[in-house]
Amino acid sequence: MAALNGAVENGQPDRKVPLPRPLRSLEVKYTKIFINNEWHESTSGKKFPTYNPSTLEKICDVEEGDKPDVDNAVEAAKAAFQRGAPWRQMDALSRGRLLHKLADLLERDRVILATLETMDTGKPFLQAYFIDLEGCIKTLRYYAGWADKIQGRTIPVDENFVCFTRHEPMGVCGAITPWNFPLLMLVWKMAPALCCGNTLVIKPAEQTPLTSLYIGSLIKEVGFPPGVVNIVPGYGPTAGAAISTHHSIDKIAFTGSTKVGKLIKEAASKSNLKRVTLELGGKNPCIVCADADLDLAVECAHQGVFFNQGQCCTAASRVFVEEQIYPEFVKRSVEYAKKRLVGDPFDARTEQGPQIDQNQFDKILELIESGKKEGAKLECGGLAIEDRGLFIKPTVFSEVTDNMRIAKEEIFGPVQPIMKFKSIEEVIRRANSTEYGLTAAVFTKNLDRALTLASALQSGTVWINCYNALYAQAPFGGFKMSGNGRELGEYALAEYTEVKTVTIKLSQKSP
Repeated sequence: MAALNGAVENGQPDRKVPLPRPLRSLEVKYTKIFINNEWHESTSGKKFPTYNPSTLEKICDVEEGDKPDVDNAVEAAKAAFQRGAPWRQMDALSRGRLLHKLADLLERDRVILATLETMDTGKPFLQAYFIDLEGCIKTLRYYAGWADKIQGRTIPVDENFVCFTRHEPMGVCGAITPWNFPLLMLVWKMAPALCCGNTLVIKPAEQTPLTSLYIGSLIKEVGFPPGVVNIVPGYGPTAGAAISTHHSIDKIAFTGSTKVGKLIKEAASKSNLKRVTLELGGKNPCIVCADADLDLAVECAHQGVFFNQGQCCTAASRVFVEEQIYPEFVKRSVEYAKKRLVGDPFDARTEQGPQIDQNQFDKILELIESGKKEGAKLECGGLAIEDRGLFIKPTVFSEVTDNMRIAKEEIFGPVQPIMKFKSIEEVIRRANSTEYGLTAAVFTKNLDRALTLASALQSGTVWINCYNALYAQAPFGGFKMSGNGRELGEYALAEYTEVKTVTIKLSQKSP
């Protein structure tokens, strides 16, 4: 995510930029369900807690949405999409202006939102402020500019016919967002959907609902018509399932695990064949050739796997290093990992916060133990930090082989497995020998080798001599089990529009 902001390099803020300060005593204002620009209690009367993973303390209780609440949200979204409703009557330029105004309010409330994101996720405040919020603002402004530029084509057919296409909004779109980048992934879905004229029903991850609900307050303040954006916090098997199976939802965008993505696609196919775009897991190869700039490669591989506590679908979780430079690469990687500062995410010095919850924490430690048992060499880390919450020491393994679990499974934690390779043909085969295909990276000074690898690697994104270089203008998505469809860039517009062909027969032939 680093390249989303000029004040950030390799996942770290530029210390020359004046640093904002978090609001440590921030009061959480928005905990209810947001439908029709109003706040509602859940139909069932249930609530669920959200916790601060740094302290394991409860932040607050949030209304627990379920199927009846999703039904209410969908009815509101349908009404807002009906012909004659203010949203449908609004011209495209005005839709763009609303998105620009929303970006203005994110700028205004940037410290509040970054503080909420840090409280709920445990990610370092400066990363939330400089990376997540900057990415949200740039994405909103990018799609605000597209709103009045979505246009069809005229098509030459028979002489006495006129044929043209229209790109029309799909209708009610469902968005189910993850806990690792709650606000950024919400905006990645919301901005193109609204730009194209759709309405939305959003279910944020149950672990991290607070910034999504705050966005509801900004949607109302900006002046979006009631029902255009609706937010239903709740659990996946209930609220998420209700969105996936709802006959009046025309499209779903989901970011999360491959396991849940399969369930959503199956549910969608059994309901109304709604369109589904999925951004799922990754086990991403990072290939370092012997001629690479070693300082750059070590730093990028380090940030590529440890950024966001390792809880990143793009994580550089399989580092392949050419054998001539392998010992030196491992040595420098260990030095970086040992210097990485783990602690209070509100501290400006902190580079790594806690894992999101006990389940993730336990899963990561179990995979670390598997690496030890299967013969990988533990170079550093490998343990929890005992006197704190869900903190794990940055961990580096060398002598990792492809059959080990840490080389095959998505760890989603601060663990760097480093493997050795001898030839380009070998590393291509090994890099592609996974069910995933989200991202890949190549470090080399040889342009021919770089482009050969970029062509051969089976992934939706290939970075050359950089990592996590994501831009609002550039499409993002995966091959194979890493999902389908694309977010960001012009390509995302096709995911939120239907193409209609209009053919007109002229009354008489042209002379």
